Amino acid sequence: MEWASAELGFLPINFIGNGDEGWLTRGVSKPNHHGAIAANLLLVVFLWGGNNVGTKWLVAAWPPVFTGSQRFLAAGLILLGLLRFTPWLGEFQVLTPALRRDLWLRAGLALAAYIIAFNWALRFTSASHVALYIGASPVWIVLAEGRRGTRWDQTRRWLAAGLAMAGVLVLSWPALRGGQLNFWGEMLGLGASFLWAAYSHQVRRLSSQLNGTEVAAHTMWMAGVWLLPVGLVELWQHAIPLTPTTLGVMGFCIVFGAVIPYALWNSALRHWPASQVMLFTNLIPLSTSLWALVFLKEPMTSTFWLAMILIVAGVFLGQSHLLKRK
Repeated sequence: MEWASAELGFLPINFIGNGDEGWLTRGVSKPNHHGAIAANLLLVVFLWGGNNVGTKWLVAAWPPVFTGSQRFLAAGLILLGLLRFTPWLGEFQVLTPALRRDLWLRAGLALAAYIIAFNWALRFTSASHVALYIGASPVWIVLAEGRRGTRWDQTRRWLAAGLAMAGVLVLSWPALRGGQLNFWGEMLGLGASFLWAAYSHQVRRLSSQLNGTEVAAHTMWMAGVWLLPVGLVELWQHAIPLTPTTLGVMGFCIVFGAVIPYALWNSALRHWPASQVMLFTNLIPLSTSLWALVFLKEPMTSTFWLAMILIVAGVFLGQSHLLKRK
């Protein structure tokens, strides 16, 4: 990433990194620009916190799958339009039949399954709880990627998984003792955590063949198409209120919760291992909780903090080898 001169302070000029394909993507892919990739991921953390809270507010009135379908269709088509008709996000690549099939049946389908679990979880439980379940997803990535190594490496991974699962149990325990509605919200949040890990793994694999931003664009509109039939059934059964506020929140979730952060996230996955990128999901629960505290008046409970400590400890233990890399 290139940075503005001293007169402009710390404002980033190029904020989406992916080779030298465009003026927004030119500098971040160089090996000595890891700091710029990290800064982009911190912006993703902030935006996804707001998106989680915005989506929580939306699905209280709009059908969850229909909401996800419209958001991804709009965001994916916006990204594709920018790629096709401007140089801002890099060079547009024509898909091969094999790549198109993988995008439909692997990444697109994984993202569609994730958003079903994620949006329905938000309908049933708090935004901060759902975000914390997503925060545990790096542990599942480590377990999937790390089948080799020393005995200590294998022990470390299982200890990390144990800490993360302890955090999940602490977070979900009140729901296990309480009402059925909360229980399903917690379980859907846990399922979304596994599905997000699966989606990130697919993106990492596909980004070796395709511009990371284009991977984001195709997987989003394809996920939107996968979700559309169920979304239309939901819409037929439940009318949706169309007000300036709901349309404004949806617009925020499309542009600042999908277009910008998914481009940044997938670009980072092109240059860093999925397990390293997933470290930043540790901060999404905190970002979400702060947004929820301000806009939804959701309290930060002692249960949430204890679960967050356990999950973050598990993630850092599972990925401690990355922190030692120069």
